[in-house]
Amino acid sequence: MKPLKSSKFFLVLSSIAVFILILQGTAVSWADGGRIPVALFDSAKMHEGAPSGWQLIESYGTPNIVLQKKDDHYVLCMKSDNSSSFGIKRPVGVRAGEYKMLNWNWKVLSLPEGADVRNAETDDQAIQIYVAFESTGWPERLNTPVIGYIWGVECPKETLVTSSQPFADNVRYIVIRNKEDDLGSWYLEKRNLEDDFRKLFPEIDGGTPRDIREIAFYINSQNTESGAESYICNVYLSKN
Repeated sequence: MKPLKSSKFFLVLSSIAVFILILQGTAVSWADGGRIPVALFDSAKMHEGAPSGWQLIESYGTPNIVLQKKDDHYVLCMKSDNSSSFGIKRPVGVRAGEYKMLNWNWKVLSLPEGADVRNAETDDQAIQIYVAFESTGWPERLNTPVIGYIWGVECPKETLVTSSQPFADNVRYIVIRNKEDDLGSWYLEKRNLEDDFRKLFPEIDGGTPRDIREIAFYINSQNTESGAESYICNVYLSKN
């Protein structure tokens, strides 16, 4: 059995824990026209390997993240190789029920070969969007509900998956797209966070949605020892 080279759970959740301590009790104050911008990049400027306002997440290999011009805005490009695993994150303080829709545009140019989120040894994706919610207890890192929206490969679309990584029961995925979708094509997505939370976490207060604390984008292909490339832009929260 090939040993795992990383656990996204420990990487993402350890980062989330820091922001949760900072964001307890905060509320959104930066809504614009009924929506909250999450990733609306207006320049190619980077700071310490990440877009302004974001923080780089490094696990393995060398991160390859750039902002590329597309029409009148910029898109985030992440490209991984056979030994890399990385992403970016930012804190978001949004009270439950206020802005329940997550919207984004994304495309993938290459997928990690044979990747399948249902198996820890092949748990790679060209792109993952993590939404971390208010912790249910201490320690926060082990009790933070996290939804991961992923562009999978082998796993069927709309499959609900609990992370196969150790101690990651509170990291749960929805497969949005997979190898059946066209590479190189942009797709517009909209997800109801409240509905998805109820489906994925029915044991938490009957599925009652919690405050949003952090959002992260991530890519990895080191487990399948292949590579991947993805793009994302126009990410925002909205009421409808």
